[in-house]
Amino acid sequence: MPPASRWHPLARQGVALLVLTGLAQPAAAQKYRTAAGVRSGGGNYGLTVQQLVIPKTTLEGLALLAPRERSATLLAERHFGILGPSLNYYFGAGAHFGRHKDDGTFWGFDGVVGAEYKIAFLPLVLSLDFKPTIEYGSADWNRFPTAFSVRYIILKKRKTGIFRAFD
Repeated sequence: MPPASRWHPLARQGVALLVLTGLAQPAAAQKYRTAAGVRSGGGNYGLTVQQLVIPKTTLEGLALLAPRERSATLLAERHFGILGPSLNYYFGAGAHFGRHKDDGTFWGFDGVVGAEYKIAFLPLVLSLDFKPTIEYGSADWNRFPTAFSVRYIILKKRKTGIFRAFD
């Protein structure tokens, strides 16, 4: 076989395309339908539950506790695969409400951007995200917390079904 430098430029491009195509994995974006676990960060901790509602889109509910407040959040998140089906990033938006011991009731809007990893051979998902908020009725009108979550997969993603056509 001749050295690569003697190959026709189109042949070199074709080989490079084949290598890149072989490394690329389909973006499955998620390997579960329902997962629940714990979340910690930004001075609070709590519970997180994620439910796949349509392909690549989840609803996530958060019940959070901090030293002087309690809050609940609902987020809609869109997931995108990175380097295969086990690692993905997501972004979305939602709203929250809560009660602060000093300020009383508050509510607001949330954004979220993060990444999650499904651990191979274990029913666990690890995620790290950034969730900026705008609040009304609170001394803090905005927050910029990051958090880490560990979720246990309750229901795996089905391999067949009506929504499979939309993947």
